Amino acid sequence: MSDDPGRAAAAAAATAAGPTGPTGPIDGARAVRRWQDAGEDAVLLDGFHALKHALRFGADVRVALCADKAGTLRLAAELAPDLVDRLTERLTEVPAGVLRDLMARVHPTAVAALANRPSREADLAALSARPRRAPVVVLDNPRNLGNVGAVVRLAAGFAATGVVTTGDVDPWHPNAVRAGAGLHYATAVEQLDPDALPDGPLYVLDPEGHDIRSTALPDDALVVFGSERHGVSDALRGRADALVALPMRDQVSSYNLATSVGMALFHWSATSASPRVPRPAGH
Repeated sequence: MSDDPGRAAAAAAATAAGPTGPTGPIDGARAVRRWQDAGEDAVLLDGFHALKHALRFGADVRVALCADKAGTLRLAAELAPDLVDRLTERLTEVPAGVLRDLMARVHPTAVAALANRPSREADLAALSARPRRAPVVVLDNPRNLGNVGAVVRLAAGFAATGVVTTGDVDPWHPNAVRAGAGLHYATAVEQLDPDALPDGPLYVLDPEGHDIRSTALPDDALVVFGSERHGVSDALRGRADALVALPMRDQVSSYNLATSVGMALFHWSATSASPRVPRPAGH
C-alpha cells in the first residue's frame, strides 16, 4: 500500500473515532499506525474466528481492528463468551473504509488483527520432545495453501503434536492461516528440510501400503502425506518404516489432502490410548 492511502486511512480513523481522549481518535490513529508499521513477519489473523482461536491459544496480538465493535462483541458473546473481556480491551474500531485500505480483502466479519509468529525454537522443541504422545503430520512439498491451512486445523482439532511441511511453501502464509482459522497457534507448525525431520517412525501414506485399518499408528509416528499431484518423494518413501493406504473405491484417483489427513488422524484417535486423544465436547 502506498504512503498516501496509509495517511488517509490514519486520518479517517482519527476523524471517525470520536472526541479526543483515551478512547477517542488518538487510539484509532495509533492502531492504524501500528498496523502500518508492523513488519513482514507479522501474522495476519483474517476474521473473527482467526482472532478468536489465536487468543485462546496464546497468540501475542499486536493490534486488532474491527469496523463495528459493538456488533463484534455481540458475536463474541454468542460464539466465544470466554473472550468478551479480552476483545473489549483489544479491539479498536475504525471505519470500514480504513479496513479496505489496509487489506486486499476484508473478511465478512470485518475483523482483522496482526500477531507475532510463535518462536521457531519453541516449535522445534515441541516437535522433538520425547516421549511424543501424538503424531506429527508431515506434508511433503504441498502446493495448495488452502489445503495446508485445513490440515493445520485438523491437527489442532485432533491434538496432534504439530504439522511440518517440506518444500518451498510457507505454512504461515496468510492464505494458509486464513484456511486454518487461526489454529496455527494451537499446534507446532514449521517448515523443515526432509533431512531435518524430528525423530520417530515414518508412516508414509501410499496406495501400495497396508490397509491403515489393520495398522496401529504409534503415538510418536511421523505420518507423511504427499503433494496433491506427485505424492511422497522417493527419498522419504525410501526411508519409511511402514507404508499405509487409505481405503478407496476402485477407479477413484485420490482424496483431497486434508481429507486424507483427517482420516488418518481419526484412525489414530480411535486406536490410541494416549491421553492426548481428544473427546467430543461434553464427554
